[in-house]
Amino acid sequence: MTEPGTVLITGPTRNLGRHAVLAMAARPDGRRPDLLLVGRAGRDLTAVAHEARARGASVHEIGCDLSSLADVRAAATTVRALLATGTVRPLRALVANAGTMSADTRRASPDGYEMTFAVNYLAHAQLIGDLLGSFTAPARVVLLGSNTYHANVWRKLLGVPEAEWADPVELARPATGERAPGMAASGVAYSNAKLAILYYAHELQRRAGTGINVSVFEPGWMPGTALGRGAPEALQAMSRALGRVPGVSTPRRSGPLLAAMALDDTWAHLREGAFVVKTKLTEVQPVAHDRDRERRLWEATTELLDRAGASR
Repeated sequence: MTEPGTVLITGPTRNLGRHAVLAMAARPDGRRPDLLLVGRAGRDLTAVAHEARARGASVHEIGCDLSSLADVRAAATTVRALLATGTVRPLRALVANAGTMSADTRRASPDGYEMTFAVNYLAHAQLIGDLLGSFTAPARVVLLGSNTYHANVWRKLLGVPEAEWADPVELARPATGERAPGMAASGVAYSNAKLAILYYAHELQRRAGTGINVSVFEPGWMPGTALGRGAPEALQAMSRALGRVPGVSTPRRSGPLLAAMALDDTWAHLREGAFVVKTKLTEVQPVAHDRDRERRLWEATTELLDRAGASR
């Protein structure tokens, strides 16, 4: 078994991220990693760090507003310093868990990008790019995916929109107009960001070298989580009720599965953006494999991140 080293996880304060953190912290000596918790500074971050320490983990809180690429770059600088000084063990895994679904696609991040695309995709592309040279092999990057990138019968019945791909520079551009787009537009933006994550995972693996394995985890549909906090109250109430149905995924059930993706030998072989739905390795739909889109996404991502850095 590889020494667990250090695991960095974004979005550790609530729901899936919180339960993944606590599952990692509860592992026995010799299997418990050091934890770098990257999330918005404040009471929630402090609370989950305290809970993890109570379970025996060595924990460092790194305050970061993931909607701000300047904050993300600063967080990466802090991580590199912790590694360089030996304050934490070697970086073995990065779990890109943080996510949001903005209720208004006109809403822009501090860098001027559509908020859902900025947090779900661009923030993690910045963080991973800044830390790519800081991993110690064998290492893992686990990205958080979603089956919403394509429609099936059940998602159509529930009105969950699939991705509508466009050039990434366009996906990053906030909507315009005086009238707010509806929830359908928010759902499309979310699905586009999740399809981008699949394309990015494939291209990242080509560029990361042999010592870093890239995979994507889908936790299952988790109604009632914070992703829908911008939705109308009636829809939020219905989602909370659905979350109590036996067999439906919950953060408490899926969090330990995400922790396993980062740490367990069972998943050590996963590469090339392998897609795991809870505990099942699953083949993605053909639309999620497109070399031209993957190359263009990489180019556009570099452009978008560079533009944000130059504006500071």
